[in-house]
Amino acid sequence: MILHICGTEEWSKVPEDGEYRAPSLDAVGYIHCSDPGTVALPANVVYLGRTDLLLLEIDPAKVGVPVRWEDGNPPSPAGIWFPHVYGPIPRAAVVAVHEFPAQGDGSFLLPETLSQR
Repeated sequence: MILHICGTEEWSKVPEDGEYRAPSLDAVGYIHCSDPGTVALPANVVYLGRTDLLLLEIDPAKVGVPVRWEDGNPPSPAGIWFPHVYGPIPRAAVVAVHEFPAQGDGSFLLPETLSQR
């Protein structure tokens, strides 16, 4: 499974039989994703302090478009690769949606619903 961070409002606009299109799909040609071990890295850089976030748990076998593991954008100094989804994500490929609350200092940790697996 791979994870994508999105706002509650963004996700609420995706119809039951629809597709999710992150703004990055038009901007850079893919949707940024992470795995459970790396999701806090972009969250703490891009979303620090936000209180309206969700984690979409995605089955890459169900997206129907290429999923490639590549350098981050910008590349991680530690050489960490991230999954990029090269097309919209069908709602049916999202197998679970997890709340992604900020900690007291505004930072993020993997939610317990995912860390207990």
